[in-house]
Amino acid sequence: MFPSFAQDQRQQQAPYGQPYPSYGPNPAQQGPHPSGAGGFGSPTAPPPRQPKPPRRGAGIIVAAIVAGALAGTGGAVGYSALTDDPPQAAAQQSPTSSSGVADSKAPSGSVEAVAAAVLPSVVKIDVSGPGGTGSGSGIILTADGTIVTNNHVVEVAADGGELAVSFNDGTSAKAKVVGTDPMTDVAVIQAEDVDGLTPAKLGQSAGVDVGEQVVAVGSPFGLESTVTSGIVSALDRPVSAGQGERGGPATVFPAIQTDAAINPGNSGGALVNMKGEVVGINSAIRSTPSAGGEAGFIGLGFAIPIDEAKPIAEQLRKGDTATHARLGVTVGTPTNKNGLPGGAEVQSVENGSAGEKAGLREGDVITKIDDRVISSSDALVAMVRSYRPDDDVTLTVVRGGDEQEIDVTLGSDEGDNNT
Repeated sequence: MFPSFAQDQRQQQAPYGQPYPSYGPNPAQQGPHPSGAGGFGSPTAPPPRQPKPPRRGAGIIVAAIVAGALAGTGGAVGYSALTDDPPQAAAQQSPTSSSGVADSKAPSGSVEAVAAAVLPSVVKIDVSGPGGTGSGSGIILTADGTIVTNNHVVEVAADGGELAVSFNDGTSAKAKVVGTDPMTDVAVIQAEDVDGLTPAKLGQSAGVDVGEQVVAVGSPFGLESTVTSGIVSALDRPVSAGQGERGGPATVFPAIQTDAAINPGNSGGALVNMKGEVVGINSAIRSTPSAGGEAGFIGLGFAIPIDEAKPIAEQLRKGDTATHARLGVTVGTPTNKNGLPGGAEVQSVENGSAGEKAGLREGDVITKIDDRVISSSDALVAMVRSYRPDDDVTLTVVRGGDEQEIDVTLGSDEGDNNT
């Protein structure tokens, strides 16, 4: 099974009262899959703002602990059973100083130093809507409160719901949704009436290597300002998380896999390298539900690469509709001579699409995009979505038993509801 979304911990009400199943069937069992589309800079942090008394009242939600991935000790993408909130005193305990800020005197390149640099740039997001309440995490992009998070964290508030964000210094503010993109599970929100925030330093996920150390920062189970560490376990892992609550295209992305502890409530938080640079947005986990229906960390967490998220977030911040690269083919997952998934087999080619213009044919089996191996239809969809419209790529294709390379200029889904 593919990992389920790292979704917010919610006090779920009907129809959200039942635990959600993990999304994404085995690629070898999937039917045809349409292949479609699948910034911000690093501004100098302003001086720390003066602490303000926490706002109280409207918009502030008491988060419930959910086993899953968004908010809690459970998974990252995917709902599971809820329990009551932890005692407030326990929720406030963290390996930080009495001021709530990690020790800044730690050696450079240490987890302590990374925590000190990143904690002020990660927020807890409390959400309420017709379906219940929940919480997740977000990453500050601008000093005046632009925040990037996961679509599945905030989509419950899209229809008349409320958002509130809690900052590392103990203050909070109401927020509103600026834009969402279910296809990539990216959303942008705006905290109201704030300034002097510390924007996160954005890195490049293209420079991430398997085995390098990373740190995850977020609010698992509503426990804000939580820091965990691990390594990058794999790259370009195709994660299929199904559709969001409001329908639309399936969320599939080429994830950074990590063994840093990610649980429900971590969704939308930062995965950073040892320079304190954000390289991914934590979004999903592979979980094994317990007998009680709760799902938790088992060492397999998944983050949206920041190189993929940045252009989407920039479009959303400007009020534009997010666009994605398209190949314009429908694909399935064939099996190789050993009976295992092997590539993405073209089952149809859309007229006028990038695939048709490049000469793709029905029956072609795509095994690579550039130097990235394609093992299934989901892998092809995920890889295509990691590119941008008009990008030039080289496909390795097996046709009639012979391998050849085909150059393609990817199209765009702009103005098109299809993938």
